[in-house]
Amino acid sequence: MKVYPAIDLKDGEVVRLLQGRMEDATVYSSDPTAVASDFQTKGTKYLHVVDLNGAFTGKPVNDKAISSIVNNVSLKVQVGGGIRTIERIEALLELGVSRVILGTVAVRDPKLVADAVRRYGENIIVGIDAKDGMVAVQGWAESTNIKAEELGQMMREIGVTTTIFTDISRDGMLGGPNIPSTVRMAQVTGLKVIASGGISSLDDILNLKAETQRGITIDGAIVGKALYSGAFTLEEALKAVE
Repeated sequence: MKVYPAIDLKDGEVVRLLQGRMEDATVYSSDPTAVASDFQTKGTKYLHVVDLNGAFTGKPVNDKAISSIVNNVSLKVQVGGGIRTIERIEALLELGVSRVILGTVAVRDPKLVADAVRRYGENIIVGIDAKDGMVAVQGWAESTNIKAEELGQMMREIGVTTTIFTDISRDGMLGGPNIPSTVRMAQVTGLKVIASGGISSLDDILNLKAETQRGITIDGAIVGKALYSGAFTLEEALKAVE
């Protein structure tokens, strides 16, 4: 199981949101590259980056920060947020990003996801964000009538192998991830699932790891606010999954 420290970008700065609300942003650093470099020094091989401006408006404004991160660390960087065209996917991969995360477009245009998977294989992963079990899109601002597991099954059928599953109600709240829903997503869809939202303690990580040890395909955990608030260190999280 992998640990993915998270960098959420808003206007070029590292921030965290409460339950995905742009108006509830706490700025942690004005130097995303320094944050990424610090994560690398602490031993991670992976980094999760979200372009929040892109997620809410569909227009990327953080490419300078993303490019700087990719060019200054040797981490495998996955990026999501407002990626809705093949051209945008290509642009990010050309920047040096390892994996591109598709979210809203998986609901709006599954044919584009299928095309992207045909072209780029496992460089494409899908983010499934859910509130009360139903998919939310447009930076979580809009609910749909699609069940999260149903979207996961659709994505598996078109060739997606990995999903990032987020329970929006848990995100940024440090109340623990929704492990039952994460396990169900893995079991129902057969996808590798990266758990996201609410991880607040080493016990949360150990509980996810315990699920992998009984055969559930949980590929990793995204950790954001817990690191920034000092709930535990990245070194401790990495040791927990060894």
